[in-house]
Amino acid sequence: MKGASQGAVIRIPIVIGTLVDYIKILKMQQVKSGDKVKVHYHGRLTSGETFDSSAGREPLEFEVGSGMVIQGFDDGVTGMKVGDKKTINIPAENAYGAKNPDMFIEYPKAQFPEHIELEVGTDLAMSSASGQQFQVKIAEIKDDVVVLDGNHPLAGEDLTFDLELVEIVGSKPLIIMP
Repeated sequence: MKGASQGAVIRIPIVIGTLVDYIKILKMQQVKSGDKVKVHYHGRLTSGETFDSSAGREPLEFEVGSGMVIQGFDDGVTGMKVGDKKTINIPAENAYGAKNPDMFIEYPKAQFPEHIELEVGTDLAMSSASGQQFQVKIAEIKDDVVVLDGNHPLAGEDLTFDLELVEIVGSKPLIIMP
């Protein structure tokens, strides 16, 4: 550049004053509906039993408010900033709902394959007439029938999650003009 070594001033428009300002702005952004986020989580039942965790895996990525996760989880990350950690308690109605009595069915014992050992609590996969697969759990064994529970395994459960917001994916800093 001609003249650059002689003290010429090159003007570069700066949207944000410094890297520190840029980082501060990114950290100030709060999660809102429509944001894609990455979250590490540890999910527990009220008994303290872990039912799921992202430990040792990539963080969960989802769009807030899109229905990709349960309502209480969406609500829990809303307002968080990158690096924030918190614990949220989600009542069953904001998680997987109450157990639906219509999801219990009686299935004839005689129709189970002989190699399946029938035991309360056993998870089974069933197929509908159209070939759709769904999970059920043996809830009760009677003389001639087995009562199967087709509810989500966490239906009726209040849930606790430890959350850490890792990233607001594709977030753009606010533009600060001088």
